[in-house]
Amino acid sequence: MENKFKSTIIIGVAIIITAFILGQSFKKRNENLDSISVIGLGSKDFVSDEILWSGSFTATSMDIKSAYSKIISDQKIVSDYFIGKGFKSNEFSFGAVNFQKKFREIKVSNSSDEYIKTEQVFDGYEATQSISFSAKKNPELMKRIEEVSNKTSELINSGIELTSNTIQYTYSDLPSLKQSLIENATKDASQRANKIVNTADGDLGKLKDASMGVFQITGQGSTEEDSYGGNNDQFSKNKTARITVRLQYELK
Repeated sequence: MENKFKSTIIIGVAIIITAFILGQSFKKRNENLDSISVIGLGSKDFVSDEILWSGSFTATSMDIKSAYSKIISDQKIVSDYFIGKGFKSNEFSFGAVNFQKKFREIKVSNSSDEYIKTEQVFDGYEATQSISFSAKKNPELMKRIEEVSNKTSELINSGIELTSNTIQYTYSDLPSLKQSLIENATKDASQRANKIVNTADGDLGKLKDASMGVFQITGQGSTEEDSYGGNNDQFSKNKTARITVRLQYELK
């Protein structure tokens, strides 16, 4: 009798729990039916106002002191070249000189000219010197940097090969840009929701939820797909920034 009573209680509790779960599911289903979710887009084309360009050149010698002397001599030639192009000495900077030991591979043979093995043989020191240019909110300096970056092969006449890196473009006021895009995307989503509901002769209720997508920066006209972690193009001067905002409203 006691066991039967316990079984009845257990069954009763199970029925109550099941009813509660089904009730909550039904409630949530109805909540979803009584709401509308829309996505708004905020987008803006803009021109970068910061630039960074760098390059490097090398000097080699079997003696580290000679390699250093050569790179310092070349540094003077490179500096004079850019000053001759209209740059001031404070408009570019040189990095620290880096040294690296160089090795070459040789094949070791026996007296019968039969291959035995290969060995790494010291082949001198290579000194590397970098130079960089940057500008912020200075269109005139940005233009000069862009122009000279395509002419560095002229240094070959002085015996110097300058390896040029790709120009990087950035924007100095991203926080304000993001803020304006969020505002525009929110307005766009709100207008879409109102238009849909008004067209269907309905009424828009209170805002239930809002979420924001990932900030994307791509080159203007780019067909690059949005990235889950966000895009941040640094190689296009003319860019497009965009962000999405999702709004969920109750329906009256």
